[in-house]
Amino acid sequence: MTREKIYLFDTTLRDGQQTPGIDFSVEDKIAIATMLDEFGLDYVEGGYPGANPTDTAFFEQKRTKSASFVAFGMTKRAGVSASNDPGLASLLQAKADAICFVAKSWDYHVKVALGCSNEENLESIAESVKAAVGAGKEALVDCEHFFDGYKANPAYALACAKTAYDAGARWVVLCDTNGGTQPPEIRAIVEAVIACGVPGHCLGIHAHNDTGQAVANSLAAVEAGVRQIQGTLNGIGERCGNANLITLIPTLALKRAYSERFETTIDTERLVGLTGLSHAFDELLNRSPDHQAPYVGASAFATKAGIHASALLKDPRTYEHVTPESVGNFRKVMVSDQGGKSNFINALKRRGIEVGKDDPKLDQLIQIVKEREATGYAYEGADASFELLARRTLGTIPEFFAIDGFRVMVERRFDSHGRVKIVSEAVVKIIIDGQTIMSVAEGDGPVNALDLALRKNFGKYQHEIDDLELADFKVRILNGGTEAITRVLIESTDSDGVRWWTVGVSENIIDASFQALMDSVIYKLMKNRHMAGKIAAE
Repeated sequence: MTREKIYLFDTTLRDGQQTPGIDFSVEDKIAIATMLDEFGLDYVEGGYPGANPTDTAFFEQKRTKSASFVAFGMTKRAGVSASNDPGLASLLQAKADAICFVAKSWDYHVKVALGCSNEENLESIAESVKAAVGAGKEALVDCEHFFDGYKANPAYALACAKTAYDAGARWVVLCDTNGGTQPPEIRAIVEAVIACGVPGHCLGIHAHNDTGQAVANSLAAVEAGVRQIQGTLNGIGERCGNANLITLIPTLALKRAYSERFETTIDTERLVGLTGLSHAFDELLNRSPDHQAPYVGASAFATKAGIHASALLKDPRTYEHVTPESVGNFRKVMVSDQGGKSNFINALKRRGIEVGKDDPKLDQLIQIVKEREATGYAYEGADASFELLARRTLGTIPEFFAIDGFRVMVERRFDSHGRVKIVSEAVVKIIIDGQTIMSVAEGDGPVNALDLALRKNFGKYQHEIDDLELADFKVRILNGGTEAITRVLIESTDSDGVRWWTVGVSENIIDASFQALMDSVIYKLMKNRHMAGKIAAE
């Protein structure tokens, strides 16, 4: 039996950015778009060009290689022609493959929010879609508040969806914007849309999670006929979030109710990277992953109950609905963690590091990683540090240099005008080819001073690190009190446009920062010699 394709549409960079406390920079968006593209999503919605400087800059060039790169924006304004609408012009000029228009489909919103007639709104939908198609873009229409609109005025909500489809929209997306619709309602309303003449293979679902049912509502819509799902990484989004693609993707792939009927671009090989993707995204957001998240949480395949553990050791199927290896996660109660070993071998192979399953150095690496993660390290979000650790344990890394020591001083004083002034100074001693080089630098803070001093004079390697830049610096306190353990995550880049992430952990924030800085420099030197794998530097 031929399986139908479900298209996966990620709106992390647009709808996910509405999450309180989240504000992506252009660099953040580039990094996340790359993660999504490499994982295999069909569509990556990047934001709203013309609405703010960040999104406008982000759309100055195409940011995906395989996924369709999508710009989001309003339909044209009522009373203005498509050719004279500046907002529509920004969308057409963006370096995007597709445009997702948001359109009102609840007549109450048309009257209150847009202040135009129902007919003018339908015209705006049609003319906007035609303009996008005419410009060579794939057109999508998010029918905002569709389910509430349908319950209030079925005929008008259906007219909005049908108008978008008739005008040439590739996808008509039904949005549960307030997140209050229940799965049986979703199913019945989707069936009504299909009955009115919009085929299921052109329908999408965009569910919010205000009743905790965004995933269930998305699956109900699929069962009723829609073939595109919109959602976000780890379910981020305004209020209670959006449908969680990290939960939906493995459900579609691993549960027979869906896998026998449908397929997605995420095959079994890609699915193994699911846990890593979820955790790396949380690290980029500088937040702790949800330990009880389905499929990818640290507790998803863990048990404390003795009888459960005993049964798991006899046959994991007794208490596991899928194998943890299938989504790149680990079983926590196995005496011999063969699944974990396989995951490590696969992760190393992707970095060009071959190691045998029975190699004692592999067991040593696994033990080191587990011990370090227990103290606060997080390698899912620091791929370069993981690769360096693996190469140190399994093979050799040239000793480019050694650190004889460093000192950082912070002085708080008053200047001649009586104003408080904070001065940070760092001294670093580097040994290269037996020669000691001492560098001193002042910075805006202790870490900045340490970074400047470390890279001020690198002897014969100086020219190799001149283009090394620190793109981001994140600090997370892992426990309470002034003696708290601190994790520092550093994102680095160079003139090739390559980005990599390194991590350091210590009860001293300066020491944690120095660890991450050291890994960044060593990785750069390895990369220059083509001695580092491709994954960490993508």
